[in-house]
Amino acid sequence: MKSILPLIAILLVGAVNRSPAADTEEGFVSIFDGKTFTGWKTSIDNTNTWKIEDGAFVTRGQTAHVFYIGDTNAFKNFELKVDVMTEPNSNGGIYFHTAYQERGFPRAGIECQVNVSHTDWIKTGSLYGLCNIGLTPCKDNQWWTQHIIVRGRKVTVKIDGKTILEYNEPPVSPEGRGKHLSQGTFALQAHDPKSVIRYKNIRVKRLD
Repeated sequence: MKSILPLIAILLVGAVNRSPAADTEEGFVSIFDGKTFTGWKTSIDNTNTWKIEDGAFVTRGQTAHVFYIGDTNAFKNFELKVDVMTEPNSNGGIYFHTAYQERGFPRAGIECQVNVSHTDWIKTGSLYGLCNIGLTPCKDNQWWTQHIIVRGRKVTVKIDGKTILEYNEPPVSPEGRGKHLSQGTFALQAHDPKSVIRYKNIRVKRLD
C-alpha cells in the first residue's frame, strides 16, 4: 500500500498558501485575470516596476501605478475586494475614484493605504489624508483581503471581513479643495524600490 503522507503534505501546503478570500462571490466580477495586463494600464514613469507572478501583480522597482481601464463606465458606488500581501517595510495603496495618469502619484481619487511595517505611521486600511489609523490587523508575508465599500458619502474598509474603518464625508462645496468622493476607476501603487507588495483576486461589485 502506497504511503499517503506525500498527498497529505501537498494538501497542507495548499491550505497554508491559499488566499483567505473565496475565488467567487455573489455579484462580484473579476477584473484581473492573474496572467496578463489585459484591462490594466501602467504609468510610463517607471515601466519595469510592475510584474505578474503566481497570479498576482507584484511591485518591484521605482514608484509607478497600474490603472484599471477595462470598463469605461466610472465606478461611483461599489464594493472592491483585493487580496494583498506585503513584505516587511513595504508601502503601497489601492486607489479608487481615480483616473489614468502617466506619471507621479495620482492626483485624482482616494488612496486606501497598504502598509504593515513601513516607517509611515499611517497603516493598512486608512483613507490616506482623510481618515488615518495607526494600527492594523494585517501581518507581513501573509495574505489578507482588503474590502472597500463606497455608498454615497460613506466609505467602509474591512480586513478579512472585519470592519476597521467607517468614514462619512462631510458636505463638500464645488470649490472645496483636497480629495473627496467622486467617481472613477481603480489603481494600485508601487511606492518605492524597497516595497514589495502582491495584489491578486481583484474583484468588484457595482452598487449603483
